[in-house]
Amino acid sequence: MSPRQLFSRFTGLRPPWSLKRLIYTGLGLGLAPRAPGTFGTLLGLPLFRLMADLPWPAYLGLTGLVFAAGTWATRQAETELGRHDAPEVVIDEVLGYLVTMFLAPALPGVMMWGFVFFRLFDILKPWPVSWADRRLSGSLGVMLDDVLAGIYAWLALRLVAHFFF
Repeated sequence: MSPRQLFSRFTGLRPPWSLKRLIYTGLGLGLAPRAPGTFGTLLGLPLFRLMADLPWPAYLGLTGLVFAAGTWATRQAETELGRHDAPEVVIDEVLGYLVTMFLAPALPGVMMWGFVFFRLFDILKPWPVSWADRRLSGSLGVMLDDVLAGIYAWLALRLVAHFFF
C-alpha cells in the first residue's frame, strides 16, 4: 500500500501534498502570500550550491532535469489550479536561477548578484522574455520565459564578474 493510500485510509482525506505540487511550488515556497516568485527563487540557492562543483555537462544535465520535471509539474498545475502561470508555480524561477548561475563560482557575492539579476530580468521581462511570456502557451511557455530571463541575468553576471571580481 502506498503512503498516499495509507494516509487516505486512516484519515479519510486526500493528502495535501503530491510530488507534482512539491515540484511546482518549489517545496512550498511558492505558497508565500507575497512575492512567491522571489521566495521560489530562493530554492535555487541551495540547489546551485549543491551543483556548483559539478563538471559543466553534469550541471547542464541536472538543469535539463529541472526543466523536464518543471514542465511536467507545471502542466499538472495548470490542470489542477485551472489557470496559466499561477503565482504558486515557482519551479520556473528555480530553473531560471540555475541558468543564471551556469559556470559561476559558488561565492556568496556572486550568488547574491545572480539572484538580483535574475529577479530583475524576470520582473522587467525585456524582449524576448516578454514575447515568450505572452506568446508561448502551456507549461513550456511558463518555463521558457524564465530560461530567457536567466540568459539575460547570466550575461549581466558575466559583465559584473569581468569588471569587479
